[in-house]
Amino acid sequence: MLPKKVVGFILCSRYEQYAVFEAGLSAAMRKDPNKPRGKMTSYAYFVSTCREEHKKKHPGTTVGFSEFSRKCSERWKTMTAKEKVKFEDMAKNDKIRYDQEMKSYVPPKGAKAGKKKKDPNAPKRPPSAFFVFCSDHRPRIKEENPGISIGEIAKKLGELWSAQSLKDKAPYTARAAKLKEKYEKDVAAYKAKGGSAKGDVSAELCYIFGRVAIRTGSQMQISCEN
Repeated sequence: MLPKKVVGFILCSRYEQYAVFEAGLSAAMRKDPNKPRGKMTSYAYFVSTCREEHKKKHPGTTVGFSEFSRKCSERWKTMTAKEKVKFEDMAKNDKIRYDQEMKSYVPPKGAKAGKKKKDPNAPKRPPSAFFVFCSDHRPRIKEENPGISIGEIAKKLGELWSAQSLKDKAPYTARAAKLKEKYEKDVAAYKAKGGSAKGDVSAELCYIFGRVAIRTGSQMQISCEN
């Protein structure tokens, strides 16, 4: 799992959905079967427990992923620190297991090295005009629509952006241009100090999918690491 996720629902075409799915499937197929299983978070253990409880109470029935995830999230938020201890202990023990197994794990010959740790001092990629617009209007949409889901917020933002004229979009385009200019200067200064500012793949996906949001109709969930 990625640290510090910002989960955004982006409107994108089915072809783009399939491309991302295919890339993920390909990566999964290349995974070393001998590599230790990744460590689980306390919340992941909680969700797993909820799933088992549902199977026992309702054998043979299925539940929608979105609805199940929403209910788990709501239940987790209302739990006390004492109630969460059980799952936090499970996560701690699993981390110990993972760390021990990784010490003796030898990657297969020719395997790529692990993901390079991102430099926290590296300049952050600037948002597009669309995301600047979303930042300004998201609070109002949430206020006017109590309890609205993240997906619906993204859909409304996409529709609202699509309805804007070029004149209305101009201020956001200008702000995005200034942020990009500052980013380029920061990158130059960062590289001069010996840093390596390579573009963040997930941020790039957010930028690309954010731009197609104004002209497409299906929803997709992607993770953007900040």
